[in-house]
Amino acid sequence: MSEHFSKKPNKAGGLSSLTSTLKHIIQSQQPQTNVKNLLKANQDKGFDCPGCAWGDEKEGLLQFCENGAKAIAWESTSKKVNADFFAQHSLSQLQKQSDYWLEYQGRLTQPMKYNKNTDHYEPIDWQDAYQLIAEKLNSLDSPNEAEFYTSGRASNEASFLYQLFGRLYGTNNFPDCSNMCHEASGVALNESIGIGKGTVVLDDFNHAEAIFVFGQNPGTNHPRMMNALRKAARGGCKIVSFNNLKEVALERFASPQDPIELLTPKATTISHAYFTPKLGGDMAAVRGMVKIILARNAEQKENGETTIIDNDFIKLHCQQFEQYQQVVNDTSWQQIEQQSGLTFEQLSQATDIFLSADKVICTWAMGITQHKHSVATIQEIVNLQLLSGNIGKKGAGLCPVRGHSNVQGNRTMGINEKPTTAFIEQLSRAVDTPLPKEKGHNVYYALNALLQKTSKVLICLGGNIAQAAPDTVQTHQALKNTELNVQISTKLNRSHLCIGQDALILPCLGRTEIDNQTTGAQFITVEDTFSMVHASQGNVVPLADSLHSETAIVADIANATLTSDKANGKLKSKANSASNDGTNSAINWLQLKGNYDLIRDLIEQAIPGFTDFNLQLEQPGGFYLGNSAAQLKWNNTQEKALFTANFLPKSIVNVSKEKLNELQHNKQPLYTLQSLRSHDQYNTTIYGMDDRYRGVINARNILFINKKDALKQGFRDNDYVDITSIWSDNQNRTVTNFILCFYDIPRSNLAAYYPETNPLVPLDSFGDRSYTPTSKSVAVIINEAKNPPLI
Repeated sequence: MSEHFSKKPNKAGGLSSLTSTLKHIIQSQQPQTNVKNLLKANQDKGFDCPGCAWGDEKEGLLQFCENGAKAIAWESTSKKVNADFFAQHSLSQLQKQSDYWLEYQGRLTQPMKYNKNTDHYEPIDWQDAYQLIAEKLNSLDSPNEAEFYTSGRASNEASFLYQLFGRLYGTNNFPDCSNMCHEASGVALNESIGIGKGTVVLDDFNHAEAIFVFGQNPGTNHPRMMNALRKAARGGCKIVSFNNLKEVALERFASPQDPIELLTPKATTISHAYFTPKLGGDMAAVRGMVKIILARNAEQKENGETTIIDNDFIKLHCQQFEQYQQVVNDTSWQQIEQQSGLTFEQLSQATDIFLSADKVICTWAMGITQHKHSVATIQEIVNLQLLSGNIGKKGAGLCPVRGHSNVQGNRTMGINEKPTTAFIEQLSRAVDTPLPKEKGHNVYYALNALLQKTSKVLICLGGNIAQAAPDTVQTHQALKNTELNVQISTKLNRSHLCIGQDALILPCLGRTEIDNQTTGAQFITVEDTFSMVHASQGNVVPLADSLHSETAIVADIANATLTSDKANGKLKSKANSASNDGTNSAINWLQLKGNYDLIRDLIEQAIPGFTDFNLQLEQPGGFYLGNSAAQLKWNNTQEKALFTANFLPKSIVNVSKEKLNELQHNKQPLYTLQSLRSHDQYNTTIYGMDDRYRGVINARNILFINKKDALKQGFRDNDYVDITSIWSDNQNRTVTNFILCFYDIPRSNLAAYYPETNPLVPLDSFGDRSYTPTSKSVAVIINEAKNPPLI
């Protein structure tokens, strides 16, 4: 056994989860504070955990999970990254450090400006920083030369002000983290059912008779979801998992809150059936289930028996069923089995479970959304649910599981580069100002604009775009091309080190900290994956007096940039003159900054569903925004739920025929690689170097491979290899010295950690119509490492 590998555990959760939680609390150097924080996490009058977007249970003293505890401890640390730290570390020195090292230096506590002459970040006064941003924005030839990036952790209040500021400034350039994760879900669902959100609420998991989990590893990425799955499984619900890897949490889970499962080997079996399709094969798998259902339905109809599809639901609520039925009939079983990697017998087993349940939930995450044909795959899942009328009834529906704790709320608040006409018109009425309607930049177009230097300013409201975005070399160069790079952050990360002409670091409060403004302590709001909106309020004294809230920072930048003309009550900006004649209706940004209730009053006027916003927040747990599709109202062009007749992709390997022929000629095996998180990780934030549930110890340069594939190419377990992606532009994209780990994964498929393998994902390899990077389907080859480390 290698020093980097241990035996994979036979269950997730349990005592090891509790031990890990305690370790991270102690390492934060504020154990007492963080124990108090955990008792306030996801509680009424407490703060929303920054760990994920899963909904809150209504009852229970402890409403956090292991990874939520890690996120809280990571943020609430006593270590400081201040002027003294930056005086000791030049930019060149910091660039040589690992991402793990950077983020574990502590909390950013002072606004900093990069000095090219000294190669150091140096302190800058807050007002001077705001003035620098304003001067740069107002010097641009067009507002579309600025990019306003957003992380999904930003609150509703900060996000609303951010998009309002950007639009009053004159642009719809709002690239955000959604573009890199669930964009495909929004595109697919909006087209099929008229709303880009899931149709279920948390309570539906208590009533489902079957739950189909596609492309998702909740044990690591959404651990609180495991409680819902465990409860459902123990209540007789049959859970069916489709996942490229065998993930232990979807097999057996021990709740840390159950004394028996905590202290004994006992655990709950989660999946009634577990299938491991090829990467990109989920669409073919669902198509196979539908083909079986339609064949059985036709047979029963021919025999005069009751049909098994919901004809009444289809006739009343759906369109395009006949076209879809024809496409399914024309799809061959050979293509289904070849693409899915599953047999007719396996898909029949899954279909039997689906048909045995009257109420079915289909849930998915980034294992579905980060493929070239992700939109079509999600629409195939929708088709499956429409066949059986599994939308709009308790215990059934569609559930895309979001990652960041408010990524769904950001989009609701208007963080969207392609806003609808209705949204812009209502927002314009709320602020009595015409706003731009033309489509702006998503992440893909923003990075290209920065690479081409047609965009010049990048402002990031949270996140770590340098490491989150694909094609790392290209992404880093895009950031280095900026004339001004502004990062609003809690911790040091790689995005602060990709410097153009000028750069600012603006340190902000964390979720756990008290946010005092002129009218007193403020609270913010977030929206979870179930469209529940609730309050979040920090309860600990900020680590430094110099920290400002995200909401306040956005308001101050807007106030500095859109200067007020006291004579006529108008706002002026040189940059926005191209689209708004140099004027915007007056917004009192400082007043909004001082009282977040006023921001929510403005949201109430501008965003549908937020009537009596402040009043509704007085309810413990917040309020439900509602979902039109769950009410069987279809807000698309046809005003019906649509069966979408997508053909299966010609190939699930995203590589040209020319490249494929070249590899075959050279007898070079081609693999499909997916990037994924380790268990000690949340997005680009690495809490530790272990991946306990996959048996990995103190390493991240790991490549999971099927044993037969490795042996066929002459490799052994623990060998070092270099990985090279195959793409049509002939750029060399290679990562080196990855350690092979034999794993239960389908033949010709590989898996490795993100962001270490982001350099392999071509920027131009994105999902059809979603522009989401194809991080779960990267065509690669592997070779013996050229320069393996000396042992």
